[in-house]
Amino acid sequence: MEALPQTLLFGILRSGLYALTALGLAISLGVIGVVNFAHGEFVMLGAFIGFWLYLTLSGVSGLGPAVSPLVIVIGLPLSAIVLYAIAAGVYRFTLRPVLRQPELNQMLLTFGLSILAVNATSIVLSPQAKDANLAWRFDLLELDFVNVTFARIAAFVVSAVLVGATYLLLARTKLGKQMRAVAQNRLGAQIVGIPIDRVYEFAFGLSAALAAAAGVMLIFQTQVSPFLGLGTLLKSFSIVVLAGLGNLAGVIWASLLLGLAEQLVSQYVPGGAALRDGLFFVIIFLVLIVKPSGLRR
Repeated sequence: MEALPQTLLFGILRSGLYALTALGLAISLGVIGVVNFAHGEFVMLGAFIGFWLYLTLSGVSGLGPAVSPLVIVIGLPLSAIVLYAIAAGVYRFTLRPVLRQPELNQMLLTFGLSILAVNATSIVLSPQAKDANLAWRFDLLELDFVNVTFARIAAFVVSAVLVGATYLLLARTKLGKQMRAVAQNRLGAQIVGIPIDRVYEFAFGLSAALAAAAGVMLIFQTQVSPFLGLGTLLKSFSIVVLAGLGNLAGVIWASLLLGLAEQLVSQYVPGGAALRDGLFFVIIFLVLIVKPSGLRR
């Protein structure tokens, strides 16, 4: 049990990126009503933007260890803006025309966009995984009872700030309140004059921007490849299911539960390291059978 404090801390830190990624998917599903199978590819594209920025800054003499914080400071807004613009274009020219069609058509569309993004990235860039090797990625912060890398701490802090800012946007701003109104009752929101189409576009763009930010932070922890998105999407979907479809408030708790469960399984179950990445399938299976509403009351 001596490893328990470190295991719990790793689970909590892991949940930060999970929450950031899953929140974007939950917004797309809750506000627009679309299960976006290309959400993982938004994360992947954000990671490649961060990787490109790392290569660019690494070529600038004199930066040294300053490259890592610059990747965060510059990469986060840059990737968010680029992916917001891409998502807005995707919404206008592909998603909007099928919103009134059967849900299967919408799902097939986003699935097709996912395949297109993976293959286009593999052709234009490379199918090979790339490693940024950013400074302080493996540097340890040594405390009395735990050791943790600065990269894990940075990813959690940035994710927590962005998730908190998103909830504030939803709760305090006019556009955020319009998004909540549309999510609760689309017809009622339209009757009172809320511009549904503009809200849909903003929600889809915000979803992609959050995914892109998560992708930038991922390069501090893993390699970048065109196939990064699938695993990210599956874990995000399990969190959304656990929280309850469309339940934005439950995403944080569901992310925390998944992060802790993965670390506990990895640490204390024989062969847990191999089982950990499949845990989200078990979560989806159990939630859909036992409590389909998820964490909703």
